[in-house]
Amino acid sequence: MSRLHSTPAQHGNATEEVSMLDVRRLRMLQHLAVYGTIAATADALHLTGPAVSQQLAVLEREAGVPVVEKRGRRLCLTPAGELLVAHAEVILGDLAAAESDLAALRGGHHGVLRVTAFASVARTLLPRVYQLLARPVGETAPRLTLRLDEQEPDQALEALQKHRADVVVAHSYTVLPRNFPQNSHQDVLMEDPVLLCLHPDRARSLGLSPGQPADLARLADAPWLTPSPEVSCYEMIQRTCGTAGFVPDIRVRSSDFAVLVALVAANAGVALAPRLAIPESHDGVSLHPLLAPVTRTICTVVRSGSTRNPDVHLFRSLLEQAVAQHEPTQRDQI
Repeated sequence: MSRLHSTPAQHGNATEEVSMLDVRRLRMLQHLAVYGTIAATADALHLTGPAVSQQLAVLEREAGVPVVEKRGRRLCLTPAGELLVAHAEVILGDLAAAESDLAALRGGHHGVLRVTAFASVARTLLPRVYQLLARPVGETAPRLTLRLDEQEPDQALEALQKHRADVVVAHSYTVLPRNFPQNSHQDVLMEDPVLLCLHPDRARSLGLSPGQPADLARLADAPWLTPSPEVSCYEMIQRTCGTAGFVPDIRVRSSDFAVLVALVAANAGVALAPRLAIPESHDGVSLHPLLAPVTRTICTVVRSGSTRNPDVHLFRSLLEQAVAQHEPTQRDQI
């Protein structure tokens, strides 16, 4: 039943009907908070705009106070609407948890899981997950189907909020923390060090042997190769160099780290990159941790209440196996 049930309250000889809040309408209000417009909310819920408006009006009657208001041409939540959305997140999370527990009780039938991950994880870890899923098992064993989209964390977390993704693999840097949605749960997957990529001749000129920590301030006058500004790694590099006391002289921008590493091997400049983003074959490049370390924390993010979902649990387990297989190779190549 999709209502928060209530009963009439007796006051003397009069009976006062206590309003009931319909979970479906709370979900609609939560979608409006995420999508921002009636049209986008209607599209996400496969309804018409007038139907959404009508249900919001019913929700206001149930609540007894306005939950939305017009500000210019925009429709915004009132304080009461924001309060209801906060409660709706909890309620919807609890419903998702109940559905997950029931799925587990039924034997953990595995279906389709929509995963969104950034490029270096999609390139290095997700292929190993697919390999693990492809291992021969009993004919009757439940299988998991993955639908993978490659997106930067900001776009991926938006997809999670809009129920276009079930699991997001995201990251944050020690110099660039990330704000995660309030209605989400994060589990750390691994710590990924940021490394300085140098041509061997440049490394020798700095007196650095392979794997020796580097003082970034000594690269203040070097030509820099960085990702494009729309990639969060670009801001990480700006902040890291700023902490070292300089603004990098950027000569090349490419969101493909393989391009940046190849150009470092050609002695076109220097680059900073998370270890996972650096191709396993990086001949002609000397890798160095930073004297003032910078780390990228990689985590999985799901909506609150879905952490016990059998599909989520299986995917997380396979991803952890992929990390365990990959990390020894990483250590050997620094």
